[in-house]
Amino acid sequence: MTTFDDIKLLRVNYLRGPNIWTYRPVLEVWLDLGDLENFPSHQIPGLPDRLVALLPGLVEHHCGVGEHGGFLQRLYEGTWSGHVLEHVVIELLNLAGMPTGFGQTRSTSKTGVYRMVFRARDEQVARAALACGHRLLMAAIRNEAFDVPAAVAAVREAIDDSYLGPSTACIVAAATDRDIPHLRLNDGNLVQLGYGAAQRRIWTAETERTSAIAEGIAHDKDLTKSLLRAVGVPVPEGEIVESPEEAWDAANDIGLPVVVKPSDGNHGRGVSLDLKKREDIEAAFLLAQEHGSEVIVERFVKGHEHRLLVVGGKVVAVARGEAAWVVADGTSTVVELVDQQLNTDPRRGLNEDAPLNLVETRTDEAILLDLQRQGLTPDAVPEAGRQVLIQRNGNVAIDCTDQIHPEVEFAASLAARTVGLDIAGIDLVAQDIGQPLQAQGGAIVEVNAGPGLLMHLKPAEGVPRPVGRAIVDHLFADHEPGRVPVIGVAGIEHTATISRLVAWLLQLGGTRVGLACRDGLYVDGRCVEGGDRANWVSGHRLLMNQAVQAVVLENGAELILRDGLAYDRCQVGVVTDMAGWEGLGHYDVFEADQMRKVLRTQVDVVLSGGAAVLNADRPEVAELAELSDGGVVLYAQAEANVAVEAHRATGGRAVFVRGGALALANGTLEPQVLVLGTTGAQAAADANRLPVLLAATAAAWAMAVPADLIVAGIETFSWTAPTPPRPVRQLAVAV
Repeated sequence: MTTFDDIKLLRVNYLRGPNIWTYRPVLEVWLDLGDLENFPSHQIPGLPDRLVALLPGLVEHHCGVGEHGGFLQRLYEGTWSGHVLEHVVIELLNLAGMPTGFGQTRSTSKTGVYRMVFRARDEQVARAALACGHRLLMAAIRNEAFDVPAAVAAVREAIDDSYLGPSTACIVAAATDRDIPHLRLNDGNLVQLGYGAAQRRIWTAETERTSAIAEGIAHDKDLTKSLLRAVGVPVPEGEIVESPEEAWDAANDIGLPVVVKPSDGNHGRGVSLDLKKREDIEAAFLLAQEHGSEVIVERFVKGHEHRLLVVGGKVVAVARGEAAWVVADGTSTVVELVDQQLNTDPRRGLNEDAPLNLVETRTDEAILLDLQRQGLTPDAVPEAGRQVLIQRNGNVAIDCTDQIHPEVEFAASLAARTVGLDIAGIDLVAQDIGQPLQAQGGAIVEVNAGPGLLMHLKPAEGVPRPVGRAIVDHLFADHEPGRVPVIGVAGIEHTATISRLVAWLLQLGGTRVGLACRDGLYVDGRCVEGGDRANWVSGHRLLMNQAVQAVVLENGAELILRDGLAYDRCQVGVVTDMAGWEGLGHYDVFEADQMRKVLRTQVDVVLSGGAAVLNADRPEVAELAELSDGGVVLYAQAEANVAVEAHRATGGRAVFVRGGALALANGTLEPQVLVLGTTGAQAAADANRLPVLLAATAAAWAMAVPADLIVAGIETFSWTAPTPPRPVRQLAVAV
């Protein structure tokens, strides 16, 4: 049997934004197949069967055939190893819980070297999947054993380490459904929704509107209860105690049974319910003391535990909890009964995707106390048929949103408003959520900031609720797109100056503009950093800037090939030319014709309400008009331009020179001629400056900048790029 060297991974590059392959981030891998170039899959004995045995899910891959089993057809008929690796990596991602359906593998100008890409929401996850997929494929080619579950676990671990938690992910997904972009601001769950001044920030289920004062109030349970009681929200009577003896005295004053819990705990830690005996109450005090700064004793409210999610003053989801019990068989210990009857439930797990947690009988102090009150220990063997209470709370995962009574809904909304939280998890105890609280002795027992959403997204029983959409709709009104105008300028000829002039024209209208180009990084007309800033990082920084109301970015071909665009979509996309291919051999670009695939990226991302601005003096650029989802504005130095005339005949807009002045033509209507002053006329007569005026004027017109403002901007524009501020010299001070 022929032995094969490893497929070489020559280069691995993460494209973070729209690129030549797709709108979304991808991992691009340059592969050298070596001897495998001469051995397609059907010529490697047993390879197709071994791959299917390792990854049965490959049968679901459509591939280029476009139907179920399409990839297997290619595999058995013969396809190259780079293409096979693409599908192996995609299947590992699917098995690990991050499904993806996009991948491509294309040959390069060098025999045996391929470019393989696949959809990658996170770079580290993609790299982990690539490494595991590479090893799996080589093992299959060499007929060696391979541990698929271990590979899936490795990818899953990378997902758990680096991907968003389920609560944050559902909010981001809801924003994406509304076409609102997002940027991740740290390695955790701090996420920006939207761009620039239109952005909102979330941190799991907290938002920039979540008051620090309200969060502090929510953490203080005694203060929360006093505020709620003052506005008429039913809450259980209670008091702060400082010793086990005081806890027992307070319980007698309040009336048994009682609840003992920390004043500022969370997630139910240190909470003991339905206490009637002195020894139980004193033991519960010691437990609560470990989980908070103070201990509260309060009236025990009979009924089911409920969690109500309030967003923007409205109850959007309700979940009910149930106590966890086991039934003894007379031979098994309590721990064994829990593992057999509770922890085998597929809805329970250790990760965040499980709606119910595993029951940790030996380590959960509340469980141990409940067992103690029943005269049991984890290793005790209860008599056959006996029902044993294991867990009173922590199992809130049964959806009952449709059952809530309007009075209960009002009380929960009032509680959230009283504390001051825009998003709140209201813990409520009631026999029947469909009846008013006062009539049944129900009460609100806690108000929580930053509530978990998983119980509403994946309830153990009932219907999942669109809580992510509720939070996004709370942050963005229906008419708010979460976007500031983004203008991208692609090409190589005069693009830095065009970008500066476009930014200047927008700024004159009172817009705070962020600009990144080869002349520097600018915010509101001020150069904050000099040097070449036409890169992904600078663009990303401007999109993060909350002061910026519009963004202008210069995008060279190399930026698109190396990083992808910094934004997902733009209002205006300008393409000036397709020159510069000579310096792109590193990206396998060796001909002028290849530049169309690169620079079309700028046009592909134009929003439906935006416009592509294209240089009609370059026919290859004007041809990109068919790719724009929005409108098209052509510009040319002469009115008698074939592309311009055809475009105007169909009602299109164009900018050109007429009688030494700039003319704005809307279809076949008489053009509006801009009356330029001496400075503007001189610029229009300059062969080097005229292309800048045409492109920038067309972009400004596409942005609805008034004609008189365009003229004023041309007259006052500084053709010399501003210099960055000099760094402040630090002087040593003797002490």
